[in-house]
Amino acid sequence: MAIWGKLRVCRYLKADDELKPLVPRTRLLTEEHLRTMSERYPALYIKPDTGSHGIGIMKLERTEEGYKVYSLNNKSQTVKNFASLDDAYGELRRRSGRRRMLVQEAIVMDRVGGRPYDIRAMVQRRPRGKWTCTGHMVKVGKKNKIVTNYYQGGRIWPLKRLWAAKEYTEEQKQELNKQLETTALRIARRLSSEKKGMREMGIDLAYDETGKLWVIEVNSNHPQFHPLKKIDPSAYKWMMRFARSYGRRSAK
Repeated sequence: MAIWGKLRVCRYLKADDELKPLVPRTRLLTEEHLRTMSERYPALYIKPDTGSHGIGIMKLERTEEGYKVYSLNNKSQTVKNFASLDDAYGELRRRSGRRRMLVQEAIVMDRVGGRPYDIRAMVQRRPRGKWTCTGHMVKVGKKNKIVTNYYQGGRIWPLKRLWAAKEYTEEQKQELNKQLETTALRIARRLSSEKKGMREMGIDLAYDETGKLWVIEVNSNHPQFHPLKKIDPSAYKWMMRFARSYGRRSAK
């Protein structure tokens, strides 16, 4: 069972007072909403309400000369300049076609080695079991790419490699690990209260430049964790053990 629609997920999470501050401002893409959001934020993400692998995601940036629209075509990225927001909106609509699209506040992500990253927390439960955070993987984006996805050239790291690269102390690592796990489990419990029969979620979390944690996306339709098979075999086996308990046979 899965919850379909990123906007619906955002609304469910914002109904929780503790989770609400972690959710970026998100609206259905309309010309009015784009104008209001672009006046408030210097950069916005435009993304399909349903989708994965970074497919269909675009980014709008406000500049002194006008606006830049970044878009993805397979694994390549292009950028176009526009003098007016009307022209930029036309480009966004042309590229999105008839798909239901969202406009979302762009978080200025923390970086490692000059690259943005986010953290996938995998939460699972066996039939009639409690939600358990079975592990994490870090998605380190390709330089200058608007997404961090593995399928768009991103790299996958185990969480311990990220903490080592950031040169955190043991105390900092423990505090961050606890924060990630506690947040992921609260999200899982909140969403599963809206949709019965859910067994797994891949929750994408990101720290911004100030250290604030954000919920970027929640994937509940067969979230993928197969890259961990090589970089963190023990976590992969633990996740597969849970997955098999509810009938899933593949990590893809």
